Amino acid sequence: MNSSEVTHDFPPFFRVYKDGRIERYVAIGYVPPVVDPQTGVESKDVTISQETDLKARIFIPKINSSDPKIPLVVHYHGGAFCIGSPFDALSHSFLTSLASKARAIVVSVDYRLAPEHPLPIAYDDSWSALQWIAAHSTGQGPDPWLNQHVDFGRVFLAGESAGANIAHHVAVRAGLAGPGYLQVHGLILVHPFFANNEPDEIIRFLYPGSSWSDNDPRLSPLEDPDLDKLGCSQVIVFVAGKDWLKSRGVGYCEILKNRGWEGTVELVESEGEDHCYPLVQSPSEKAVLLVQSLGFFHQSRLMQCNYMESLHHAL
Repeated sequence: MNSSEVTHDFPPFFRVYKDGRIERYVAIGYVPPVVDPQTGVESKDVTISQETDLKARIFIPKINSSDPKIPLVVHYHGGAFCIGSPFDALSHSFLTSLASKARAIVVSVDYRLAPEHPLPIAYDDSWSALQWIAAHSTGQGPDPWLNQHVDFGRVFLAGESAGANIAHHVAVRAGLAGPGYLQVHGLILVHPFFANNEPDEIIRFLYPGSSWSDNDPRLSPLEDPDLDKLGCSQVIVFVAGKDWLKSRGVGYCEILKNRGWEGTVELVESEGEDHCYPLVQSPSEKAVLLVQSLGFFHQSRLMQCNYMESLHHAL
């Protein structure tokens, strides 16, 4: 066997060799959890499941024991379901800023990556993480930060790109779990990936059990019979003007408005920007504005339309 022969190649993500070896074009980095000297945000790593080695990184802003409880953001990173991590330098920096500016606790889930762990494993890991988090709502969970400091009336799910897709899926499952389950207040989707009817070879490879098209409710909400059960009252969708996924984010908003879901959806476009620009640029003014707008959404129980309109123009 020629072990150096490449059988599948999906730049810029990974290639697969004939012997089954998988090589990513960019190695997944790791930075340790720290107390950020500029913001005072502290982070730590937790194990959610010993059986599957499911982990997460938690970020908490500087807080006193006597302070009121603060919102929780459950974050799912992007990376086409096959790269990325809460532990790499870009994600760590972005999530530290988010925790600081939003004054929220952030739990970023290190779901298992395809193709080593084919979809739908990432969806199942992400749902398991929310169940683990929900166990803290009575103050009896395994993590003291979540027990002591989270306002479980203000829980938000967030993600970028593939992570936004996952966040949507988890929100639907939370809605299906019924009123006795953890109540998700809002859903934040940054440049979301949703499948359409165009062939997508990487998704076909990462998700061998799926039709990979718009009739798979995990990949696309278009044909999801449970879309009206989306378990939150507010959704905000960010799209970028130069992003090839822009139309899918816009289409998602239109679907929500016309499928019987009773919540509020807002669309914010960053003109002239490309896919996931806040994570790949050295923080630009617009990236800072995006983080600040997320912070406003987390801290508010009601989105103010006039604010969102002004934000739309500012971005």
